[in-house]
Amino acid sequence: MIVEEENPPTASEVVEENESNGGFCDCVCAPIYWFKMLAMELHWSFVFGVVAVYGISQGLGGALARVGTEYYMKDVQKVQPSEAQIYAGITSIPWLVKPLWGLLTDVLPIVGYHRRPYFILAGFLGVISMLVLSFHKDLHLVLALFSLTAGSAGVAIADVTIDACVAQNSNLHPSLAADMQSLCALSSSIGSLVGFSISGVFVHLIGPTGVFGLLTIPAGLVLAVGIILSEPHKPNFVYGQVNQKFLDACKAMWTTLKCPDVWRPCLYMYLSLALSLNINEGLFYWYTDSKEGPLFSQETIGYIFSVGSVGSLLGAILYQYTLKEHPFRDLLFWTQLLYGLSGMLDLILVLRLNLKSGIPDYFFIVIAEGVSQMIGRLKWMPLLVLSSKLCPPGIEGTFFALLMSIDNLGILSSSWGGGFLLHILRVTRLQFHNLWLAIFIRNILRLSPLALLFLVPPSDPNSSFLPSQTFQNTKQAAHTSHHENENKNEDDDIELLPLVNNVDSR
Repeated sequence: MIVEEENPPTASEVVEENESNGGFCDCVCAPIYWFKMLAMELHWSFVFGVVAVYGISQGLGGALARVGTEYYMKDVQKVQPSEAQIYAGITSIPWLVKPLWGLLTDVLPIVGYHRRPYFILAGFLGVISMLVLSFHKDLHLVLALFSLTAGSAGVAIADVTIDACVAQNSNLHPSLAADMQSLCALSSSIGSLVGFSISGVFVHLIGPTGVFGLLTIPAGLVLAVGIILSEPHKPNFVYGQVNQKFLDACKAMWTTLKCPDVWRPCLYMYLSLALSLNINEGLFYWYTDSKEGPLFSQETIGYIFSVGSVGSLLGAILYQYTLKEHPFRDLLFWTQLLYGLSGMLDLILVLRLNLKSGIPDYFFIVIAEGVSQMIGRLKWMPLLVLSSKLCPPGIEGTFFALLMSIDNLGILSSSWGGGFLLHILRVTRLQFHNLWLAIFIRNILRLSPLALLFLVPPSDPNSSFLPSQTFQNTKQAAHTSHHENENKNEDDDIELLPLVNNVDSR
């Protein structure tokens, strides 16, 4: 339990207290004192949960899963690039129903707990699905897809549940809200960087199925979070109220979506993602081809993806310190334009123009991956902020999860559209003659959302553009049945703040 409740130390006080240790020692000890302070104020089980879910499950585990799944589809299941693109979209379907997971953790406690049972469920899904993939070398494709989708569902449920925990602690400890955001972002970034750096090595040493066996460790840690997490027990829950709460939340979200100031930006976000066709599987097969491609090894593929994660992190830092005050429409214009132009780097690589200029494949693709991921993050960040501005009071968390589901639907459409394009152009496991054309079409389509920018409000992130009537209607709809629940003052909504830092994944 917390001993010093009256004068809790803040992060800045802890750092100042230890500044006298010297420059190098301070750099080493400050993060340790910071973690210690967060563990004292927020309970060590919560800090462990954030690191386990954001850093190990989503960051490190997500990186291992991406590289392992690509090699699994290519070398074990031996599917075509277009098919692998479609299957990647199928495994992401659990992320489309994030509002459902959020509503369940909010309104449907199990044996008196809102969070712990869902962590346990997520952990079990991850462990069982990865064990099935690991132990069955000749698993049928349908069963393999089912296992991969179940594992994805486990990660999605854990993601929403830890978001709720972060939101709850942000309300109880507002002075530490920024520290919690830093903990989430730091855990995710470091985990992703480490995961991609070692992914290729493990795929080379133990194969894709062996990597799936390793992924039982992150899933087991999520299960452990559900066992040790400190959460108040509420045994006397009236389950008859669950249906009414679901209806209230759905009514409030529908009322908001009918507002033109909301559905127009939502339409732009969906189309901007759906039109940016994803043909990554075709490029991956080409990277590892021995005849037409550069024949990159598993280790090289992992290192390339790790450079991409560094570029993504740099993009987030660049947005935070230099671009976050710019109007949405202006910023999206330039980022979308640069996003389309950056795709031409893939075209140069596939046409082997880099070799004609004396630039080696590995050096060129490292630059291309870093630049592409950085611009992609710069394009994604204003969309996240715009989504947060569309959330009316009272249903912020649930509505933000709904917006993220719309974005995930756009990503799914992009993946399936890219798979269809690869199929039409006859890009197969061994034939890549038309891959350059697929890249060119993708790049042109990336520029098409520029014609849809009129759907985005011209305001800057500091202004509010939702009508006050929308605020009143949604707030009233969201709180219709709150007079029946006087004691539920802390677990109603999943706040949007931690979700903003959780990108994508994917």
